[in-house]
Amino acid sequence: MFDTPWDTTQFQPLLDSIQARHHKKVAICIATHFHEDRTAGLAYYRQQGISTYTTRMTDSLAAAHNAKRAARLIDKDTVFTVGQYNFETWYPGQGHSPDNIIIWFGQQRIIYGGCLIKSVEARDPGNLSDANVKEWPATIHRIQKKYKHPNFIITGHQDWLSKNALEHTLQLLQEQNNKKGR
Repeated sequence: MFDTPWDTTQFQPLLDSIQARHHKKVAICIATHFHEDRTAGLAYYRQQGISTYTTRMTDSLAAAHNAKRAARLIDKDTVFTVGQYNFETWYPGQGHSPDNIIIWFGQQRIIYGGCLIKSVEARDPGNLSDANVKEWPATIHRIQKKYKHPNFIITGHQDWLSKNALEHTLQLLQEQNNKKGR
């Protein structure tokens, strides 16, 4: 599982839904950055026997902001194997937060971008409280360069059926930077 619900009433229902729909138990949970909408359930999931992970940078930021923390730390970009699936974590640079990572399923060509990548439904870049709006476009360009022609781009919020989410994120950031420059 990538990221956790931020609503405590959804922690167990999410596990129940995964079990009912896929007949699988969640083995690991990786939070893509330190914000509560990604980390709130880490302690709960750890209590359920799920291995929880964040990057060392995310852990430091979570500690500084009194956010929930994972039991295990990722020190560098890492490839995980769960069942027959392989995926990698990658830190492309600052953007929505200083620590945001993405997940790449190479065989299926799927990017899980968390809050770093905005849905085409988004009308603005969202929460900018910890964002580096100047660096964010370069981070998106690094993702585009490394992971060409993804089949799916899963965003942190809203719909993820469009393959244009990276381009849309760049457009939103350009609009934001133009507003800021006025």
